[in-house]
Amino acid sequence: MSTLLQLDNVTAGYGSQIVLREISLAIADGGMTAIIGPNGHGKTTLLRAISGLLPLRGGGIHLDGRAVSGLRPDEIVAAGIIHVPQGDMLFPEMTVLENLLMGAYLPAAAAESGRRLEEVFTLLPKLRDRRSQIASTLSGGERRMVGIGRGLMAGGRLLMLDEPSLGLAPIVIDQIYQVVDELARSGRAVLVVEENAARVADKAALMALLDNGRLVWTGGGAELMARPEILATYLGA
Repeated sequence: MSTLLQLDNVTAGYGSQIVLREISLAIADGGMTAIIGPNGHGKTTLLRAISGLLPLRGGGIHLDGRAVSGLRPDEIVAAGIIHVPQGDMLFPEMTVLENLLMGAYLPAAAAESGRRLEEVFTLLPKLRDRRSQIASTLSGGERRMVGIGRGLMAGGRLLMLDEPSLGLAPIVIDQIYQVVDELARSGRAVLVVEENAARVADKAALMALLDNGRLVWTGGGAELMARPEILATYLGA
């Protein structure tokens, strides 16, 4: 499978603190890639750097051969990189439908909003039933589904999900990952940040382990689960 997103020696941080140190990684054009690692070691920062929310201190990022590092976040969305942040970040007093349509605010996405809305409702049928409900009244799992649906409304070639399982009950996590797995199996490129490696080991084509802002290991899920020394050292398993 060809490379969609290429990270070359990406370095980034906040103020005087460097968080990411020379990250080089290739994200395939289709299927799921998982970024794993201990809490607070740079996973969310990596997504923020890719989506342009955090300027790079060094290195570069290319989407399908085109440099996107240095572009504004809205330009990166227009180029095809969609970031679903940790914690949903919905508009609480808007309805489900209004929140979904906010994902299609760019002109190209707005022109396709009707078709994409039907695709979202097909993938996440509960949202069709909840479309008139105020977002603040939804359950945690329903809010997470709206966040994913809003990201899908933007179209794009790469969907980045930051901790989609965060704070949810196990049965709801299974439902969320069933949706994410279906997206990846359909051919969409999905980049998932997940602290629990076992949760994505059987779904991700590639797993990349971050520790203290550095990429320390990459490989398949089965390979990782067969490496108890890595699990014990970096993931506390």
